[in-house]
Amino acid sequence: MDRFFMSENSLKNTLYVTIFGTHTRAGKAFDITLIIAIICSLLVLVLDSIPSVSAQWSKELKFLEYTFTGLFTIEYILRLYCSPKPIAYAKSFYGIVDLLAILPTYLVLFFPSASFMGVIRAIRVMRIFRILKLVRYLQESNILLRSLLMAKRKIFIFFTSVAIMVTIFGSLIFVIEGPENGFTSIPISIYWAIVTITTVGYGDLAPQTGLGKAIASLTMLMGYSILAVPTGIFAAELHQEMQSHKVLVKCPNCSQNGHDSDAMYCKHCGSQLADPEKRVVPGEA
Repeated sequence: MDRFFMSENSLKNTLYVTIFGTHTRAGKAFDITLIIAIICSLLVLVLDSIPSVSAQWSKELKFLEYTFTGLFTIEYILRLYCSPKPIAYAKSFYGIVDLLAILPTYLVLFFPSASFMGVIRAIRVMRIFRILKLVRYLQESNILLRSLLMAKRKIFIFFTSVAIMVTIFGSLIFVIEGPENGFTSIPISIYWAIVTITTVGYGDLAPQTGLGKAIASLTMLMGYSILAVPTGIFAAELHQEMQSHKVLVKCPNCSQNGHDSDAMYCKHCGSQLADPEKRVVPGEA
């Protein structure tokens, strides 16, 4: 962060440390308050979707929704105000999530309820994106996200292979079974192949001929075979990401290493570790 920014405006500095930081008492209190507000706003959304509750407590739920939206709006404005790079924050993942958290309620005001009930219902349900705001406060979620990003090429190749596979099986079952057995089109047949290869098996479509059942059996076996592939890819990337966050510091008491980057005490014997600023992290040495 720019030192000029830190010294020029103490109010921005205080807001930045409180809103974006978690190492101060005020920052921790702000995060806890925001987490409670997010969970409560989601509870209001769930209760509002129940017809009996919505009919009886409509005014109260609407008041709570406007209150939470006002709080999240103030939070969003303050983040833009105290951020050293407000445009970069607005374009970031969390910036977009914060905007999605408040946008639906404001959009509802522009549509008359008598004519666009379906649109309003869809927009109001978009408030569920507020749950993504919780990701900011789950430190381990960042490791999961980075692991997914690292494995995105492998996952894309796997997804493409599965898409080709279900297209082939769907086309074969369409030719073999035909409309008389419920496979009225190739898209419907591909839907059956997806349901079968993922081992879900709704049972709404089922082959009737011997050859069709053989194709179905092969599809199910292929499904069991490929389910472990994305799990293995993600597990390997997750393990690598977690290893990269281990610090190369030995415990002065038991000489064990491999501690988390924010660990203050040894996980083996409980002795105090070295100062975090003096530790060496793989890739940064």
